Amino acid sequence: MDQKPNLEVVVLAVSTLYKNPDRKEKERASQWLLNLQNSVFAWTVADELLHKKPDLESCYFAAQTMRTKIHQSFHELPLEVHSSLRDSLLEHLSQITEETNRIITTQLCLALADLILQMPAWQGAPLDLINKFSSHSYIWPLIEVLTVLPEELESRSVRLGENRRQEVLEDLKRCSSTVIEFLTHCCNTYGSNLNENTHILTRTLRCFTSWVSVEAIGLQNLSNSVIVNLAFQILDFNPHEGKQSTGALCDSATECICTLLRSLENNNNLVDLENYLFNNIVQLEPSYHYSVANEDQSRSIDYCRLFTELSETFLDKIVTCSGPNNMHYSAKALDLVLLCVGHHDYEVAEITFNLWPHIERLITALCRHCQMEPDTEGLLENGDEFKDFRMKVSEIIRDVAFIVGSTSCFCQMYLNLENQSPTWDQTEAALFVMMAVAKYVLTSENDVVPKVIEGILNMPDTTHIAVRHTSLMLLGELCEWMEEHPSTLIPVLNFIIRSLEQPGLGFAAASALQNICSTCSGSLCGHVVPVLMQLLHQVDSFSITEEVVVGLFKAVSAIVAAMPHSQITAPMRELCMIQANGLCQLLDQNQSITRGTKTDPVLWLDRLSSILRHMIINNVREDEIHPCKAVILETWPVLSRVFDRYQNDIRIMERCCRSVRFMLRCASSQILEILENLVSQIVRIYSVHKHSCFLYVGSILVDEYASNPQCVNGLIDMLQMFLEPTFQLLQGDDGLRNHPETVDDFFRLCGRFTRRASKAFLTCSALGPILQCALMASQLEHKEANVSVMKFFCDLISQGVTGQLQPDFRERVKLVQGILNQFGQQLVTTLIQSCVFYLQTYLLPDVADVFIQLLEFNRDTTTKWVMNGLDTLPKRNNGSTMAATPEQLSDIHLKIVRANSSRTVSFALKELIRYYR
Repeated sequence: MDQKPNLEVVVLAVSTLYKNPDRKEKERASQWLLNLQNSVFAWTVADELLHKKPDLESCYFAAQTMRTKIHQSFHELPLEVHSSLRDSLLEHLSQITEETNRIITTQLCLALADLILQMPAWQGAPLDLINKFSSHSYIWPLIEVLTVLPEELESRSVRLGENRRQEVLEDLKRCSSTVIEFLTHCCNTYGSNLNENTHILTRTLRCFTSWVSVEAIGLQNLSNSVIVNLAFQILDFNPHEGKQSTGALCDSATECICTLLRSLENNNNLVDLENYLFNNIVQLEPSYHYSVANEDQSRSIDYCRLFTELSETFLDKIVTCSGPNNMHYSAKALDLVLLCVGHHDYEVAEITFNLWPHIERLITALCRHCQMEPDTEGLLENGDEFKDFRMKVSEIIRDVAFIVGSTSCFCQMYLNLENQSPTWDQTEAALFVMMAVAKYVLTSENDVVPKVIEGILNMPDTTHIAVRHTSLMLLGELCEWMEEHPSTLIPVLNFIIRSLEQPGLGFAAASALQNICSTCSGSLCGHVVPVLMQLLHQVDSFSITEEVVVGLFKAVSAIVAAMPHSQITAPMRELCMIQANGLCQLLDQNQSITRGTKTDPVLWLDRLSSILRHMIINNVREDEIHPCKAVILETWPVLSRVFDRYQNDIRIMERCCRSVRFMLRCASSQILEILENLVSQIVRIYSVHKHSCFLYVGSILVDEYASNPQCVNGLIDMLQMFLEPTFQLLQGDDGLRNHPETVDDFFRLCGRFTRRASKAFLTCSALGPILQCALMASQLEHKEANVSVMKFFCDLISQGVTGQLQPDFRERVKLVQGILNQFGQQLVTTLIQSCVFYLQTYLLPDVADVFIQLLEFNRDTTTKWVMNGLDTLPKRNNGSTMAATPEQLSDIHLKIVRANSSRTVSFALKELIRYYR
């Protein structure tokens, strides 16, 4: 936008956006307004709109624009206009009345808060706001600004830098006594009538909570605080005495107390506040009972949060200060939590899941919550909230069962069933809990598990389908126990195979079969292969998902792979030919593709990949023909035809590459005859379509064949042919950012060359352009791509560090030294800039690995490079608020260059970026 637009035009555009029914006109208006917001003219336009107030929509647009500009583009304003912007915002706030739209008010309050954070010249801003607005007839905007100010300080979306954050925090602490005085005044003024003043009291408590959460308000003397007392007064619920505050007010009071409890965990010496909070929360037990009796679930959740938070705060003391005959007084909190676990609604119980007290009672209570409704006729459907809850319960039980022992938990559930006459829903819930821990039951357990298996195998067909479904899943989870008790396998497999054809049980039966066959493959050699092969020929007639079908092929492949070498080829050929024939039929008939059906090549390729991936043949002698060789040579021509026929379809190409990957892994040393044909084909297709999966196949080829001197030159030629289309793609507009999968696969390929054919790679003519590309790609936030780039740098530098006993070590050192002489400083500077301005903190450990490799190669030279790299960053004494001081940069420099571990460097880099964000 070249010039400031007329205000009437802006109002018209806003009106079009909100009120014009024409979609195209709305889109045009939206794009025009977005361009305006991105321009420098947005500042004055937003200010003028707020002054003139033409209509509600324009005021909202102006307030939102003002907040966005201050939040994201504050650097556009010269220093001398900061004060006038502040005065203008204060004027807008002073004009807010009870009728003002609250969204507009919130946006203006956020704008003012972000201005305070980025305006160092405005010291003591909370005091100025209280002095200016506390006598105002409508004080909600004042409370809102005071609330969002600490919240925005804590948010990393405002790029302040650690130094400025600390300055603001210290300023807030200096203002805290006045803020507490103001909030106390609000509580005294409005607290006498909770129901009429809900709105203002809710925000008063939220404001107090906000200041406590960032530690701007100290915890000393809060046990006598009017504000905290008000929170407990709100939570005191007794409908018979008229004590029943509204939900929003209760939620804010709950959050206030929970925040104080969390703060206490780091302040163990505040005994008065500790006792005060404990005693007052414990006294809320009757209020919890009233909430249950009145079916007020929102209140029950609030009390459950308080009891759980109280237990977490005191957990250390409960554990360390309790003796065998003398529990610490705070153990009462655990009883309150277990009280909530017994609540009739599972959403209340779910809140306690982060706390694991009294495990056996907890598991029994959870088992009760897992019971389905007695009148349920079928199975729980995917997406059902109760099914999701049961999955969470299963995870919790697995996490906590180790305390009492998985075997003990399993046996306890069985005894609970044996000691009563359970209904079907009670039986199913107990089996569900047993299923959660079945995989960890001791294989030496010979009393309960056999009885459970026998009971399942003798279960009549009239048993409720949910019980039979859970029973099948339980059998699958007992696979490790069965591996040690092979006599149970055949009857269990027969039971499962019969269940495959029964409506509703296909998924559970197939999953159980997959688990047992994968785990017990050694015990099943030869015994069940013919039966399973017959099953696989009929697999598409069963009511099971394709994921489970693939799992079945995986399981049978694992059994075949464990057979004697002389017996493997025939069943493997049968497995692979089922898929190859399916592909040939599609290729010959040229059928249109329908995803997820037999007309989709991906279906057959996924099954083939599963077979090849798990056909792991051990102890093949060098003079022995690999059992899989003949089958692979028969299968490859089919895959080659798939490559040519479907080369436009990235989805099919990725799956075909995956099959080739596992084919190579299966018997690479004995299938050299397909190598030349494979390489020429993937290079040819890649040059046209640039599917990154071909680069990945290239990296597999390097991994498998680079140790063969006869193959190295051919592999380097393959790399050279990959370069032109790769660079063409990545050098386009935003090419690196738009194609992270290509960056990932390309540098994975280069990394394999560095490790497997280092000398040939380090001397190839393409290395310079590859390094320049890697330097540019180091700024990518895409996790996999960035990790591959950093791993490539590490692999490259490590060639001059590792393998000192190898004959070519000295030559490799010279090659790496030459590369770093040319690119070392650029590499270090780029990495520092990437960390500070582009990368998220979760990517820093991989960057740290590169620094460690550089330090190990040459610590003195790297020390200079790091100093020069840090010197390129903005410094605080140059006027930038969002920067480190020279002293802080010097400290970071020492921490990096003295580091001996990636962890130390990673911490130093995290400290560095805090000064700039």
